Amino acid sequence: MEYRVPYADTDQMGVVYYGTYLTIFERARNELMRASGYTYKRCEAEGWMLPVVHAEVDYRRPAKYDDLLEVTAWVRAMRGVRIEIACEVRRKGESELLVSGFTRHCFVSSKDFRPIPPPEGFCSL
Repeated sequence: MEYRVPYADTDQMGVVYYGTYLTIFERARNELMRASGYTYKRCEAEGWMLPVVHAEVDYRRPAKYDDLLEVTAWVRAMRGVRIEIACEVRRKGESELLVSGFTRHCFVSSKDFRPIPPPEGFCSL
């Protein structure tokens, strides 16, 4: 996924806020799910959710206002009712890693909020 950094995502010096990367991770996860056919509308219709239960961000170099970022997301691990989705962020066309990290999620029933097994076929992400 590509993401152009808007001014609203930066501090007064034009550097991207640390917490903004979690939002970028969320967008990358949405695009990963969408590409595999699992939109959040589909998840809702099937009666399950995928809330974040843990997040880690390794901030290495700053991105700045108007940078065009390349964000790569992939399933790092799936165990039981949990899934980890990793992300890496670089400026488009550059190899230097700006940020890496992951979010851990739990498959949860939208009816009673209890953990449930992943939907059949979800492993293909």
